[in-house]
Amino acid sequence: MRWLLLGLAGAAVFLYGRITGDAQLSLLTKGIPVIALLLWLRQAPAGTYRRWICIGLVFSLAGDILLDWPGDLFVFGLGAFLIGHLAYLRAYVSDSRLPALPALLLALIAGGAMFAILASSGLGELLIPVACYATAISLMLWRALARIGHPDLQPGSTWLAAVGAALFVLSDSLIGIDRFVTSFDAAPYAIILTYWLGQWGIAASAFRRTKA
Repeated sequence: MRWLLLGLAGAAVFLYGRITGDAQLSLLTKGIPVIALLLWLRQAPAGTYRRWICIGLVFSLAGDILLDWPGDLFVFGLGAFLIGHLAYLRAYVSDSRLPALPALLLALIAGGAMFAILASSGLGELLIPVACYATAISLMLWRALARIGHPDLQPGSTWLAAVGAALFVLSDSLIGIDRFVTSFDAAPYAIILTYWLGQWGIAASAFRRTKA
């Protein structure tokens, strides 16, 4: 519980920095919620699933910092988040390799819609990197959804991972829309809140994961 309280405190200070325009305070506190999740995850059962979720969080933390670092490091942040998504994908696959074709269709629709919206605005030299990213995030979402209904997994864990993955996709979509399509005032807050909630869901899925 203390780690989650630390995460909430870090999130509150970060939002305060954003609201007041204190970029340095925001940069210093942006990673605290994810660091808190990493510390919290030490209490989850050890194994392949937890290990890859931790790796995903570490690369997500790097992406957090790179996106806010002074200077345009967007491509490097994108790369860090890409590796994070692949780590989550690896965690989900360790639990289920079922085809789950309906889940695949939903994931492809979500990823395809995100890419189509961004590509319509003209991505230039970022077209291929964004296409690769959209593919990776679609696969991650597919495998998160594929865990739902697995006979050996706790329903709570499967739904936490699925909703967390969906919120992560939404957060990434909002980043792309705000950067490449049209900027809107609420974007920074919508992006970070959906991102934090998504990461919490993914991390929480590592607790009480399997049925006895």
